[in-house]
Formats: sequence, structure tokens, C-alpha cells
Amino acid sequence: MNTIYKLVKTFKYFHRYASSISNPLTDCTIFSLSSGYGKCGVSVIRVSGPRTKYALQTLVGLRHELKPRYAYLKSIYHPENKELIDKGLVLWFPGPASFTGEDSCEFQVHGSLAVIAAIMDALGKVPGLRPATAGEFTKRAFFGGKLDLTEVEGLADLIHAETEAQRKQAMLQSTGALSRVYDNWRRRLIRCAAHLEAYIDFAEEENIEDDVVMQLNKELRRIITEIREHLNDQRQGEMLRNGVRTAIVGAPNVGKSSFLNMMCQREVAIVTPIAGTTRDIIESTHNFGGYPVIFADTAGLHKQTQDIVELEGMSRAKECLQNADLILLLTDARELLANIANNNGTLKEYQSSYLQQLDLDENALADKRIQLITNKIDLLSTTELQRLTQIDVLRISCKEPNTVELQPFLQHFEGVLRELCGQPSAEHPRITHTRYRQQLERCIEHINIFLDEYAPDIYPDIAISAQKLRNALKCIERITGHVSSNDILDVVFKDFCIGK
Repeated sequence: MNTIYKLVKTFKYFHRYASSISNPLTDCTIFSLSSGYGKCGVSVIRVSGPRTKYALQTLVGLRHELKPRYAYLKSIYHPENKELIDKGLVLWFPGPASFTGEDSCEFQVHGSLAVIAAIMDALGKVPGLRPATAGEFTKRAFFGGKLDLTEVEGLADLIHAETEAQRKQAMLQSTGALSRVYDNWRRRLIRCAAHLEAYIDFAEEENIEDDVVMQLNKELRRIITEIREHLNDQRQGEMLRNGVRTAIVGAPNVGKSSFLNMMCQREVAIVTPIAGTTRDIIESTHNFGGYPVIFADTAGLHKQTQDIVELEGMSRAKECLQNADLILLLTDARELLANIANNNGTLKEYQSSYLQQLDLDENALADKRIQLITNKIDLLSTTELQRLTQIDVLRISCKEPNTVELQPFLQHFEGVLRELCGQPSAEHPRITHTRYRQQLERCIEHINIFLDEYAPDIYPDIAISAQKLRNALKCIERITGHVSSNDILDVVFKDFCIGK
């Protein structure tokens, strides 16, 4: 009986890793406008908390129980002067079957500013109600166990999504695609930690099999392999979420600003025949085939200048290159043909020499995706154009963008973005936040420390080594939010709008 008691006590101890954190909500009921601000046909005002039903009774005078999740057309009155404010739809969501897990309701009313202000004032007069802060509805859903932290962040990304690919990725994350992956590792680490604790406490007394630790080590190595495969994604999810930072570089007057204007289909940058017009970084975000691209037009790179403003512009251009995900290297078509003909070189050799001419370290850019593009093909003769077509290089004319060369270039560029960002899928969800990557890397570090310390020929204090396993578990729990951290929560919820 003593042994059974110890086992139960041990597993109860580790069960706290599997249980959700406690709900810190108070008795306060919150309300806010959940639809967009400004004049519109219909506005939605949301209420959540224990006094939601009382608020409904106060504003619409309920004579009978409302059926959950049914829309009722009701007259809405101010609680103080009993004046009719509006007639609208009222929906009742009793907890826990609601977004927040609490009793909730919605008022769907006419979207005039006066109606919204009157209903918000009426709710403010109901005892126990207060206006919601930014992200408070979602925060209550998190603390109520309706969402974990990855799903919360996916919901935030869905609200801010601007392209179709971003929407797909955010939707997958908000519905638990990443959560299921991390929860699988979490549960397996909990089981490993529990088995290890049982081995520490009872191995000598109860003849627990000696291969427990061996099987434990195998499982931990499998987890490491899976996490490394997950990490080896070339930051596709993060690029899709944040946008592909694309630097447009080249010598002065090769058409970088014209290229930016052509890709964004508007006059973003000033274009003149004078070399060196662009001095600072000019950025513009564009939805290209469903993928977000942040184009950055940079100052022309060359060595023949003593102008301090131009030198500063080139310094900023090189810094932009270091932070870019994709580098578009623009060249003059005639210069490209002449260089290859004179040096009998290949396109790759030309690109290397071109980077050196621009005073760029090719080795420093080794991990960058560099795409060579030749511009000004409209200035080529028929013979020169035929020679250029024999070279496997992307060809465009920013001055005459309607040439037959443009469509193949756009299709190729979209393919490059697809390679960089990948295709969002539920089977292989991508890491979308740097925070996830950092915690997963730390998780691997802690597991490796445990495996290294608990080698069969070392015989350390296994109880001390077991702490490394618990630390690995905490890294996963910090991603999903099972370990409460105010710093993490503040970062997650700061970008939510009020009413969500």
C-alpha cells in the first residue's frame, strides 16, 4: 500500500504539467463594440461575464428564457430613462458554449454612431459591467481553456491577414494545427518525466524494469528528431506572416526605381534620367499572387563617389541587403551581354564579378536568395535580343512593361515567392513566430543536456538531471501558454483590437 501511495503521489505531482492553468477572471462583466468603427449597416456589440443575462434583462426586458444561439428581434431600452434606443437582433450564448467560455450575448443593431454610443452608455449604466480592454475577450477565452496561446496568436494573425496565403496560414493556426503538434510533444515529455520520476522513487523497491531509462532515451531522441525537422523550414511561416523582405539592388541608373513602380503598379519612387536619384530606402508592401512582399528600393551601389549623402545611402542599402529574404539584382542588358562576350564567362561568373564591382561580399550573402534580372531590353537591337535569349536570365523592360517578356518574369517571380513561403497545410504547419523557434531550440538543448548527463558510464545524480527534462517541458508549455508568463501574454495580446 505504501508503494501504491508513492506512485499516486508521484503521478499527481506530474499531472500538474498536463493540466491547464487556473482561470484568473474576476466577477466583472465586460462589453465592447466588436465590429468596425464608423457608419455601417449593422454593428455588433458583445457582452461577456457572469452578469450578461442581467444586462439582457435590463436592456430588453426578457419575459421568457432565450434559446441559446438563436436570433431574436428585440427593442432595446436605456435602463435609466426607459427610452427606446433601437430595435435589433439579440443572441444569447450561455457558458461554457461560447467564445470566451462565459455567459455571453451580442446586440446586432443599426450601425450609426448615435445608436452605438447610446447602447454603450446603456450598458455602462448596468451595475457590474465595464468596457473591455484591447484583446480582453480573447484573453478570457485563453484563460477559460477555449484557446491555447498558439491559437490566440493565429487568431490575431487572421485579423491582420492581408493576402490569401496569410489567411490560409492564420486560419490553420487559429483552428489548432500548430497546437496539435506542440501538444503531442508536450504529452510525450510529460510521460517521459513521469516515468523518470517513478524510476527515481521506486526502481530499487519495486523491481521496475531496467530498460525504462533506455526506452525513455529512445523516445527523447525521437522527439528531438521531430522538433529539428519542424525547425528546418527555412523560416517559411515567418516570411509568410511578416512578408518577404525583398531588396532591389544594382548600380546607379539600371532602373531600380522604375522596377519598383512597375511591380507596385503605382508611382512609389521618383524616376529621372539622372543617376543616383534614390538616396534613402523606399519601401512598399504589395500582394503578389497571394504572397506579401515588402519591396525596398535602394541607392545605386558603386565606388566612384565622395558625396557623403550618397555614401550614406549606399551604407543603408548594404544594411538592407543583410536583412533581406530575397535580393533582386538588376543589371543593364547591354552591359550583361558585353561582359559575358568579353570575358567568355557564364552567368554565375558574371553575377559574382558584378557583386564584387558593387563592393558586396558574396560570402556574406551566401544564405540569401539572389535573383539576377536584366533590364532595358527595349534598347537592344534584334541581334542583341537574340543573343540575350540564349542566356538563361530573366529579361524585362521597365520602360515598356507590356512586352512579351513580362509575363514569364511575373510567373517566375511568383514561383520564387511560393518556394520561399511554402504552401500552408494542416499536415505540416509552419513556425510563424520567432518566439516558437527560440523555445523549441531551448527545448532541444535541455533534452540534450539530460541525455549527455545521464550516460550509462557516468552515473550522475539522476534527480538533478531530471530537472533538465522538466525544463524542456516548460519550453513547450511556454509556447502553448500552459506556463503562465505575464511578459508573454502582454506581447501576444498587445496587438488585438478592442472588442476582440
